Amino acid sequence: MREMEIKDVLNEKMMVFDLKAKTKEEVLEELVKILKENDVVDDEKGFLEVVKKREEEFSTGIGYGVAIPHGKSSLVKKPSIVFGKSQNGIDYNSMDGKPAHLFFLIAVPDNSNELHLKVLADLSRALMHKEVREALEKASTPEEVIRAFEN
Repeated sequence: MREMEIKDVLNEKMMVFDLKAKTKEEVLEELVKILKENDVVDDEKGFLEVVKKREEEFSTGIGYGVAIPHGKSSLVKKPSIVFGKSQNGIDYNSMDGKPAHLFFLIAVPDNSNELHLKVLADLSRALMHKEVREALEKASTPEEVIRAFEN
């Protein structure tokens, strides 16, 4: 069995190209709501708390206009990523002090320790490449988002 890749966890139904959120809190709520709508979590508020708690420890705004909030919980039914894009950018306490425009919310079940770290590492590594970020910034369809990770 081949290893799981980012594009295996990305889901065309879980992508938002124009986030309404104006704050870090709102963006997390908006992304977690998509998990609920797609039956990845039953308990939206419960999982939101998991993600917020994780953010309190350390901001997942990695800089370059990117944030990768994540949570591991028994509330999650299957490994998933929600992709969101904010045209205006959101102050996310990022390491470089700049607003975040690209968001990847990673949700994994409790029992998938290695997987969550691997997806996080792969995503972080891919997003270090300027051409991947630029492709994502231009992307307006799910196919374009997925294609950005195929290089």
